[in-house]
Amino acid sequence: MKPPRDAQARQAVEPVVVYPDDALQPADLAALAAVRPGARLVASQPVPPREARCFRVAAGQFFRISCPEGAQVGDLNLWRADDLAEHFYSGKTRALHGTHLGRGARMWSNFPFLRPMATIVEDTLDWYGADRFGCRVHDVIGTRCDPYTNQLLTGGQYHHCCHSNLTRALAGETGLPLPEAEAHVHDVLNVFMCTGFSRDTGQYIMKASPVRAGDYLEFFAEIDLIGALSACPGGDCASEHSSDAATCHPLNVDIFAPAVPPADWTPPAPNAYDRTHGR
Repeated sequence: MKPPRDAQARQAVEPVVVYPDDALQPADLAALAAVRPGARLVASQPVPPREARCFRVAAGQFFRISCPEGAQVGDLNLWRADDLAEHFYSGKTRALHGTHLGRGARMWSNFPFLRPMATIVEDTLDWYGADRFGCRVHDVIGTRCDPYTNQLLTGGQYHHCCHSNLTRALAGETGLPLPEAEAHVHDVLNVFMCTGFSRDTGQYIMKASPVRAGDYLEFFAEIDLIGALSACPGGDCASEHSSDAATCHPLNVDIFAPAVPPADWTPPAPNAYDRTHGR
């Protein structure tokens, strides 16, 4: 279409942040850091390459996702431990904190709960920032690799996409049949994945993750959680995912229990909206 005469003026309008984060109660990172040194390791869950595993974390505990060997990205789901209906809401988390998460950001739950589920307290990749392609780490953009999109794009059957891995892991943890478990799998935090949007087409792009052996992302559990982590079949996601060709490595989840809770911390209550919706 031919641009209107005021096209440049329309494009020049300054943007505003949709949900200013200064309206949010910030995480008290100092209080969390104060109790972390005395926390003891209470559980570990290895995650094999191209597979997923579940883990449980009590409110007030820390959990660390680490890369013990070669570069590897992971897809993380979270649910409330006693009710799978409450789960991580990547879209609202993205709206509140941005496309990529770092220290101090929270993972928020879905409606009608909308409360913090976990808070990021440490990130050994926080030095990466944004590269010349506009890529950053730990995104809440991608939905997770899945067998349906793989079938659509390649015509092939592949069963170790992160969606399928998470489905099998949740079914194994809860005893739910696969179709019921699959209905609870949701959009993820792409741990260690390096992603952005192309400047020319706006497409979702990825590049080799900067993660190396010894790197980790650590969280504080705000409520009782079931987590599921998939070691993506794309490995470091340098060129492809949903593939047996990429070099893949394991991930690990460690759970730490502090001796005392953080000062003035209590598990957050569900959102206080009255749910009348104007009626």
